Amino acid sequence: MTVSDQTAIPFNRTHVSDNELDYLTQAVRQGNTCGDGPFTRRATQLIGEITGARQVLLTTSCTHALEMSAILLDLEPGDEVIVPSFTFMSTANAYALRGAVPVFVDCRPDTLNLDERLVEAAITDRTRAIVVVHYAGVGCAMDALCALAERHGLAIVEDNAHGLGGSYRDRPLGSFGRMATQSFHETKNVQCGEGGALLLNDADLAERAEIIREKGTDRGRFFRGQVDKYRWVDIGSSYLPSDVLAAQLTSQLESFDKIQLRRLSVWDAYHAELADWAAGNGISQPTVPTGCAHPAHLYYLLLPDLDNRQAFIAHLAAQGVRAAFHYQPLHTSPAGERYGRPAPGGCPVTEQIADRLVRLPLFADLDEARLARVIDAVRSYEVR
Repeated sequence: MTVSDQTAIPFNRTHVSDNELDYLTQAVRQGNTCGDGPFTRRATQLIGEITGARQVLLTTSCTHALEMSAILLDLEPGDEVIVPSFTFMSTANAYALRGAVPVFVDCRPDTLNLDERLVEAAITDRTRAIVVVHYAGVGCAMDALCALAERHGLAIVEDNAHGLGGSYRDRPLGSFGRMATQSFHETKNVQCGEGGALLLNDADLAERAEIIREKGTDRGRFFRGQVDKYRWVDIGSSYLPSDVLAAQLTSQLESFDKIQLRRLSVWDAYHAELADWAAGNGISQPTVPTGCAHPAHLYYLLLPDLDNRQAFIAHLAAQGVRAAFHYQPLHTSPAGERYGRPAPGGCPVTEQIADRLVRLPLFADLDEARLARVIDAVRSYEVR
């Protein structure tokens, strides 16, 4: 059966929130579309309410927020930063840009998060930080990781690109690390096309973070009347997004509860309706440990092997359902081999997970009829 692109169910479709177009119009007409305008302030407030962060700085991407965190850590060439191998390349690239060495640690076979049991063996006298990624918005084992970081005097940075609205033991994801980063890329639960945020949970970083975001200048202090001119005072770059993007993001954040309600409904339907089929075919569903509340960022399945994963994606495509695999191991990537190194023992779980994982369509506007189509298409596959 051939299904046209017009009738196919996409892997992702961006949601347009209630006031989005009105806010965009207001932002353009206000006559000052650069960053730190009224919509930037409103979006910042809403992110702080969701995450509990002490300070929020909007950025042009999560990648740029990670780069800011690397500058704030004062990393020098040869310093080491522990990162998961199973993550997006920006998680490692941000630190490699400062000359630091990403040390790749394997993921857990259940949550696919950084395996906290392997981290200590990766720590050396050059280690400066541990970067955690809450995969699919399911919190890492933060009690163990925070205790480990404190014992060794290391900073924790949370790459919380998947985790906005998630929690670990009733505490918001993004509130554990010295810093955390958010993504508002179009594939995220709330989005503005391209965007991000740096969350600061250490008040000592606030003034310098603002300077770094403003090209290394004290421009913010100038506009608050704290200095009579602004000058170049530190390294930095142009990490501040336009107020037009902030307007779109503000509308999305104001619709956060509505968006989340629908996404969680889709996630729950997948989890319940596919349980018997998955068990009968030796396919694993997501694991959400007790004490973790996830924001339904994505729903994945782990097929038995690469051949079945590829056949499964092709099977869904033939029935008009677009599914996708995900991260490839960073420790075996060309840049990962050039700039980083694997921790002792390597990352065997990451390598086999990368070959088996498939993500199903999950977006706020996935209606019941199309959801049923996806479920039927999935259940019609038999493992070879």
